[in-house]
Amino acid sequence: MVNPEDFQLTTTELFEQSLSQSKEQYYILRLYIAGTTIQSVTALQNIKKICEEHLQGRYELEIIDIYQQTDVVISDNIVAVPTLIKELPPPLQKIIGNLSNTEKVLVGLNLLPKNITGEENDEGFPKPC
Repeated sequence: MVNPEDFQLTTTELFEQSLSQSKEQYYILRLYIAGTTIQSVTALQNIKKICEEHLQGRYELEIIDIYQQTDVVISDNIVAVPTLIKELPPPLQKIIGNLSNTEKVLVGLNLLPKNITGEENDEGFPKPC
């Protein structure tokens, strides 16, 4: 008889597996900004830092200013700026905000697994990152 526990990975194993997979993948990212607003400039600085620290040459970052390219707001379904879209590797992910919470950005880019601590809140749901 098969024991399901034999197939369960520990949190550490999941984290290491995620890291090994992410080290091989190439990322295509698009950052939608609104001119030179504080939030847009901050988001641009934050994503550049995150990419250099965690993706070291394995990424393409396209910056789209919605003031200069107004048609993309509707076609790309942008509801707020700044917005970061991860096109590759799948799945497509959208992260809205100035990207100052590095841990949330890394989770959104699938560079860190969700809720690696396994902690739960009072309702039994995982605590937010």
